[in-house]
Amino acid sequence: MGPVAGTKPFAATSSGFTLIEILVVVALLAIAGAVASLALVPDERGVLEREARRFAGALEYAALRAQLRHETLGVLATTGDQGSQWRFLVRAADGRWQPLTGDEALDAHALPPSVAVRPLAYAGRELPADAIVPLRASGRNEPYAFALRSAAFDASVSADPLNRVLIVGPQAR
Repeated sequence: MGPVAGTKPFAATSSGFTLIEILVVVALLAIAGAVASLALVPDERGVLEREARRFAGALEYAALRAQLRHETLGVLATTGDQGSQWRFLVRAADGRWQPLTGDEALDAHALPPSVAVRPLAYAGRELPADAIVPLRASGRNEPYAFALRSAAFDASVSADPLNRVLIVGPQAR
């Protein structure tokens, strides 16, 4: 006897996802979410390292600019109510320091709230917090150093008389 007229034989086709397929997708989504959350959370050590590199690059550029344009520039690192920043100054004809304008690479730079900067030394002597470190037109600068700090890490940016800039750190306190 054959199949009853009008009935279909049982089909082995599935109309949904298996449990394994669903678990694989959920696991992949969890891994992607974890990677994304780590990428969005700022890394304190990474932030300090990035700011130290940015500052070192600005110092190298400023020393070169001072030589090429035969001008004396100054670096002022301040920490106040508005947070920390560094700025570059130019010595005017009357000997007073004026804010450097017209050079986007040397505009005042505000640091992230978690990072502070201050001058450490110039010509082997300790500097007060409001000291201006000069960069001479001759290119023969005295050795100098700045400190960058975060809550858990320290870094220093220093330069030798040939304007070679060295970054040490970030190192855990």
